[in-house]
Amino acid sequence: MSNGLNIRQDAALDLVSLGALVHRLDPGIIPFRKATECLIHVSGGEFNVAANLSDCFRLRTGVATAMVDYPIGDLITERVRAMGVRPFFKRFAHDGVTGPNMACVLSDRGLGVRAPVVFYNRSNEAAAQLRPGDFNWNEIFAHGVRWFHSGGIFAALSKTTSEVIIEGMKAAKAAGAVVSFDLNFREKLWKISGGLDTAQATIGRIMEHVDVLVGNEEDLQKGLGVPGPEVAAKSKLDPSTFFGMIDRVVAQHPHVKVVATTLREVHSTNRHSWSAVAWINGQTHVAPTCELDVYDRVGGGDGFAAGLFYGLLSAATPDEAVKLGWAHGALLTTFPGDTTMATLEQVQAFAQGGSARIQR
Repeated sequence: MSNGLNIRQDAALDLVSLGALVHRLDPGIIPFRKATECLIHVSGGEFNVAANLSDCFRLRTGVATAMVDYPIGDLITERVRAMGVRPFFKRFAHDGVTGPNMACVLSDRGLGVRAPVVFYNRSNEAAAQLRPGDFNWNEIFAHGVRWFHSGGIFAALSKTTSEVIIEGMKAAKAAGAVVSFDLNFREKLWKISGGLDTAQATIGRIMEHVDVLVGNEEDLQKGLGVPGPEVAAKSKLDPSTFFGMIDRVVAQHPHVKVVATTLREVHSTNRHSWSAVAWINGQTHVAPTCELDVYDRVGGGDGFAAGLFYGLLSAATPDEAVKLGWAHGALLTTFPGDTTMATLEQVQAFAQGGSARIQR
């Protein structure tokens, strides 16, 4: 069965993401109020997809983003290159005191009955200052691009970032690329950017250019203003409520060919039931459910998106594409940090029903 997408084959770049790069401070299972040391992870919802597709799935990817010329920027740049992602930076000079800055996310890992706690320092963030004209899209796409990706976190940063997304999407469409958008609705960010009405108006304009949409039920309700299901779900793993909302999404945005999300039932911080669902060109697809022993849950959704996109880009069947996303997202929760450490062979084996039996 066709996925309904017209994906070009001849291009120098398989995917370009547009979004904000951040660094995440991770004290492990120790709450920040008692922490004495932290790991530093480089992240960003949009970047994570590009990094995963490059490092695990061996595709050629790039990221368009803001970069500040100071040591934190140097650290982030090194990690971007280590993941094999080609940088397209709008550079900013740091004044040595107030910025502009690369955003910082602070997140402990939680344990058992204690949930992870996430908070932010996005004060004077360079990415929020991005505006139309900062990127030469004709130059970035000059040798071809197959897929363009952005998301709701970047859209929420300022009044200008959503305009950069629309500008990039239009240029990508003109270059023959498929366009995807992860709603990633963050109420805290939208609250300081104008609230729910502003969010829905902004995302509504972006959606005019979207072929592939990633978002759960809450994302669809708050980000798109789609009414929730009339019948409550039997569990967090019940796909019926998600599929029940698809008709309303497609009625609003008939050009959308794919809508997908993960399904997660959290039993404790380290024990989750995990599945995924997608509506692809009029047909529904449901991944298996597996039990996850979670090491670090951050980035699992981006891991799913990357695996799904890889499946669609590599001409896998829609059912196979959903399973690849589900498998990669599951594996990603077993690693520290926000980006992948999995191999393509591990993902394919798990998607096909592999187990944790030791590999000798």
